[in-house]
Amino acid sequence: MTTLVVGASGATGRQLVEQLLQMGQKVRAIVRSPDKLPGSWKNNDRLSIIQAGVLEISEDEMADYVKDCHAVASCLGHNMSWKGIYGEPRKLVTDAVHLLCSAIKKNKPDKPVKFVLMNTAGNRNRDLNEPISISQRIVIGLLRLLLPPHVDNEKAADYLRTKIGQKDHFIVWAAVRPDNLVNEEKVTEYEVHSSPTRSAIFNAGTTSRINVGHFMARLITVNDIWDKWKGQMPVLYNTTTQKNSE
Repeated sequence: MTTLVVGASGATGRQLVEQLLQMGQKVRAIVRSPDKLPGSWKNNDRLSIIQAGVLEISEDEMADYVKDCHAVASCLGHNMSWKGIYGEPRKLVTDAVHLLCSAIKKNKPDKPVKFVLMNTAGNRNRDLNEPISISQRIVIGLLRLLLPPHVDNEKAADYLRTKIGQKDHFIVWAAVRPDNLVNEEKVTEYEVHSSPTRSAIFNAGTTSRINVGHFMARLITVNDIWDKWKGQMPVLYNTTTQKNSE
């Protein structure tokens, strides 16, 4: 089975690619700068590198890249620099999701393609009645005004929820919501919830990038896990952090 990964050169995207390769999967990775990739990737016959900016790819070209892929995963995000936050493209994640979904539909696959989006615990799943305090609502309102990447994450997930929905013939999706991202060297125990169990603004948990990559890879490769979380926005916390906060 083959998975197309966009954002593969990012801190979390690398972890997802590594986990998929360890699970024996084939990966097509779209990256802008292959020079920054691990040397081991260049000699792995289960990994194909496509050098391109994702939004520079036409729909027809993307349809060729996703053809025969049973899954597509996006780990795209904005660089935490002035240009990355306030420069173009402001709708990087949303536009990429739209492009990828259009490309999948163009191929009219016989079986629905799994689409896994890395999102954020700061984004509510509006399909559920997720409670939010007035103070957090105010802060998120300010984030929408001041931080374009937050709006981009919201709109990307909303596209999957409202435009693809739960009954699409060609795409089945899940949006993974980690909390405060940190770097760890090994996969550790983590917990998955249908909704946040803590405030992403005032009581944020911790989620290691390698755990995000591991969970996304398991979603893609393990049918029971996929069946549990498809069409949902699972929230991921490192278990140790969750216990220490109680």
